[in-house]
Amino acid sequence: MYPSPSPSASSSNENRATLKIHLLIAEDHLIVREGLATLLSFQPDMEVVGLAKDGVEVLELLDRLTVDVVLLDLVMPRQDGLATIPLIKAKSPSTRVLVLTSYAENERVYGAIKSGADGYLLKDATPDELLKAIRDVAKGEPALHPSIAMRVIKELGSSSAVQATSEPLTPRELETLRLIAQGFSNQEIAQKLVVQERTVAKYVSNILNKLHLANRTQVALYAIRKGLTEEKKP
Repeated sequence: MYPSPSPSASSSNENRATLKIHLLIAEDHLIVREGLATLLSFQPDMEVVGLAKDGVEVLELLDRLTVDVVLLDLVMPRQDGLATIPLIKAKSPSTRVLVLTSYAENERVYGAIKSGADGYLLKDATPDELLKAIRDVAKGEPALHPSIAMRVIKELGSSSAVQATSEPLTPRELETLRLIAQGFSNQEIAQKLVVQERTVAKYVSNILNKLHLANRTQVALYAIRKGLTEEKKP
């Protein structure tokens, strides 16, 4: 006979349950949609809370569901993924968007990132790559295949998409920018800078506003393009 869990153990289990990533899968092909749902249902830290076959259904579900990450196809009937991304961000700013598509054309990739996508993954990714991308995006970290990242960096470098800021970043904001590009979370940045996490959140907000960027993915790409990822030598 197994011992009954102690109150502290029950509390710990409940805490772990609350840390699940709530997912909404938007994919017009039924077999792909159901296959993804089955794969993700086996992950103890993930829960599929909704399935949609187009962007219209995504927005309808967001009205009544708490969603951490939308796994979004780009090509869907009625309303495609590219048109849906900014609407998701407007309706639920805290919801992350991970594009999962077969299309790697520059205009689709850059359009999705510019619209606010937090990650971009191709459907030939392995299950492990998909799971890692979901977990990264849920934590607010960029999730881009290296080849996709390089395309976006080149596009940023050849376009006026990132406007010059009239207000320079402070030394603390520059350090935060560098650490974001290295993949650190706000909590980890706070530990490195020896400040509170809400202070880091303010730095991030200032960076987004000053550089006219939409999310941490764009911040990381900006830092890479500007050569700001390495720590400055004294």
